[in-house]
Amino acid sequence: MSNQTSTINDRQFFQFETDFVESLHCIPMQVRLKLDTCGVKLKLTHWHQLSKQERQVLIQMPGTTPEESKIYRDFLQNLLKEKTGAKAKELALDPHPPWLNAREIPTDVRQKAAEFDLTIEREQWETLTPLQRFALIKLSRPSHENKNFLPAIKEFGLTK
Repeated sequence: MSNQTSTINDRQFFQFETDFVESLHCIPMQVRLKLDTCGVKLKLTHWHQLSKQERQVLIQMPGTTPEESKIYRDFLQNLLKEKTGAKAKELALDPHPPWLNAREIPTDVRQKAAEFDLTIEREQWETLTPLQRFALIKLSRPSHENKNFLPAIKEFGLTK
């Protein structure tokens, strides 16, 4: 594979996700973004109870606008209720999510980059897509040890 994101069925996956893209045993970043956008806390145990086809539907469904997010949330919650007997926990929506702010690099991202002796400049942050910014935010959370932050930084062209 090249140093670009890959696609399956016209959906974007990052190179650092390639170890689970075919099996979909982990929740891809594009789905995690939709979950944060619609306010659903989907646990990995929930994800594993879905069939590969159902997971693929969740990947394919749009979920970035308020209307799409409502449809996505309702579809997912109904699917979970049908599969598990219970809906997932719902979270408050951030009216100004940090991945949509191209002008401000979150502190956690700056700190995680510093662990690798890297500095992300504002101009670099501005060139990233919302999905790329979302991925870096998720991969930099201090409560999670994550081996994919540096590969993501490299994939997004943020190293010199």
